[in-house]
Amino acid sequence: MKFVIAIVIFSIIILFHELGHFLLAKKNGIRVNEFSLGLGPTIFGITKGETKYSIKLLPFGGACMMEGEDADSDDERSFQKKSVWARISVVAAGPVFNFIMAFIFALILILCVGYDKPVVYDVMEGYPAEEAGMEAGDTIISMNGKRMHFYREVSLYSYFHPGKSIDLVYERDGKRYETTLNPLYQEEEGRYLIGFYGSGVREKGNFLESLKYSVFELKYWINTTIDSLRMLVSGRVSANEVSGPVGIVKTIGDTYDESKTEGYYMVFLNMLNIAILLSANLGVMNLLPLPALDGGRLIFLIIEAIRRKRIDPDKEGMVHFVGLVLLMLLMVFVMVNDIRKL
Repeated sequence: MKFVIAIVIFSIIILFHELGHFLLAKKNGIRVNEFSLGLGPTIFGITKGETKYSIKLLPFGGACMMEGEDADSDDERSFQKKSVWARISVVAAGPVFNFIMAFIFALILILCVGYDKPVVYDVMEGYPAEEAGMEAGDTIISMNGKRMHFYREVSLYSYFHPGKSIDLVYERDGKRYETTLNPLYQEEEGRYLIGFYGSGVREKGNFLESLKYSVFELKYWINTTIDSLRMLVSGRVSANEVSGPVGIVKTIGDTYDESKTEGYYMVFLNMLNIAILLSANLGVMNLLPLPALDGGRLIFLIIEAIRRKRIDPDKEGMVHFVGLVLLMLLMVFVMVNDIRKL
């Protein structure tokens, strides 16, 4: 059952990504030859109008194959015959749709269980927070100028900036206070602590508040993905800690096993939370300025828009081909690493 759930989550997220490309292609009058879910040989396909809709053998990935996207075409409705701004909108639509999906899922989650406000539940004795005069019930407003909307953001900021001095703004009884906290290294836990923690309790608001906090939830996962990439590039996280499809399926399976003891409603909530993370993550990753990804294609299109002259298609195609090969090698490495960790 857990593997079926993992495949369903992957399929929905990828299908929605490709739907973004598909809808914007149709809106701009571009001919779509095939819209598919999965990779490899076709196991089912039906043609409606000019487009073939198909399901492939391997349940990961998907494609919106447009006329003239990667090859020359004389068709007036081909991708390359459209204006540069039309092509930019089509390429950008995939990641944007992932962010839209993450927002919708976040709204459902927050309507169900609310959001974790950045409120201090207790202060630890002998740590900087106590020395600064902080108390239980204080609401964290910002850390080093970064606005905090969830307690998770407070914890994550400390994780991504270990040992860094924090200029903290907090609120008590409607009045704001400012202080500077210098984290202390805790030998037993092997990490820096500033000396307070939250309760983990979530608070529900009205629909408008839920909409607002859904935007913050999306922003939280986008920032988490970007900060994680920074840690990877800076070497603070090794490549062996990166997970691919196999590792994600394992995480989904483990979460399912832990959640089902509390009922299927809890399974639904946890799967929804994972889907928010994966959808936001896919949106960010696809916008990276790397060849073969949507971000790489956008770079070429933006350069074209600035120069008002298209880059040599053969040279662009070669860059994307090399990027695709490197991306496949990276996927193989990550998959082997995932299997090794199992």
